[in-house]
Amino acid sequence: MANSPDKVKLLINPVKRGRVEAGCDEAGRGCLAGPVYAAAVILPENFFHPDLNDSKQVKKTTRDKLRKYIEENAVSYAVACVDNKEIDKINILKASIVAMHRALDALPLKPEFILVDGNKFFPYKNIPHICAIKGDSTYAAIAAASILAKTYRDEYMMKIADEYPEYMWNVNKGYPTKQHREIIDNAGITPYHRKTFVKISENRQLKLFN
Repeated sequence: MANSPDKVKLLINPVKRGRVEAGCDEAGRGCLAGPVYAAAVILPENFFHPDLNDSKQVKKTTRDKLRKYIEENAVSYAVACVDNKEIDKINILKASIVAMHRALDALPLKPEFILVDGNKFFPYKNIPHICAIKGDSTYAAIAAASILAKTYRDEYMMKIADEYPEYMWNVNKGYPTKQHREIIDNAGITPYHRKTFVKISENRQLKLFN
């Protein structure tokens, strides 16, 4: 925890004291390959870590440390995913919300209120919720969920990278980098790619690995 006091970002935690609040966020929504992951996290009212923030604003080494800290200090947490095949069937927006619902289902403790990053969510078991744009940089519970979703998804992509090393998922994690798109243009797609996301150059024919 090396941040100086003037650089510490204070996140809202909780919204209402005495209420069991779960923060939800996803990771991998814009990827060309792999699942979308989501996490649900319930934090204690006194939870604090000076480096806690939106996972996209935190370096990998710090994310890994935050994951351990969150897992050790959260009241309750759960992580879930929706794979690429289901994403192709129901679309990525629905898949992201389904992943959040699955994470909420897996929580050992039932929340009384849900905080969701973004502006779209399907009601969950009649539990009230709010959607917050940039909620992962505003609410501690959402920020914690973003850290878990991101680190769990990256860990999964590192594992499957060995199956298709030419796609360099250990580096790009399935995101649509220029290099990743060029590899798809040249080699086609794998069983882990989202067919509804992949656009192949007009001069090349799509090849699906068996």
